[in-house]
Amino acid sequence: MAAGAWIGIDVVVATLVLAGRFGGTDQIRALAYQALATFIIWPMLTASLICLVSGLILGLGTRWGLIRYWWVAVKLVLNVVLCALIAFLLRPGMADVAAYGRALTVGDGDPSTVSALFFPPAVSLTALTIATGLAVVKPWGRIRKGGGRRGRGQTRQA
Repeated sequence: MAAGAWIGIDVVVATLVLAGRFGGTDQIRALAYQALATFIIWPMLTASLICLVSGLILGLGTRWGLIRYWWVAVKLVLNVVLCALIAFLLRPGMADVAAYGRALTVGDGDPSTVSALFFPPAVSLTALTIATGLAVVKPWGRIRKGGGRRGRGQTRQA
């Protein structure tokens, strides 16, 4: 459920970024950037952290484990990386995005402030799509062959 919310929030981010870039008037563009700066980070960070915690709980409590299968490990890494990107790269830049939105209301502002905003939703939606695909397909197999419990009749070979 949190993953669905996170994807939905990313779609809203993409929509606001596009409205901010291609909106018909400066007022629409200003509102999009101010909304992006004001309302997006905490819901996105919350959804990503809930996904991380629920993934850890499911990994520890199911047969898939956290680092037994490559697809689970890749999903874990993607989640941690995206959480870090939100917290340490996206969040600090939102003050500049809000300032740019306010500057647009008076017909001013430097568009280079927001020129890189296409990347966060593109990267996040791509990574979340990959993670969803991994959860469905479950490719690659176990990380270590032969680890864990041995089946009946299996013996250790020297």
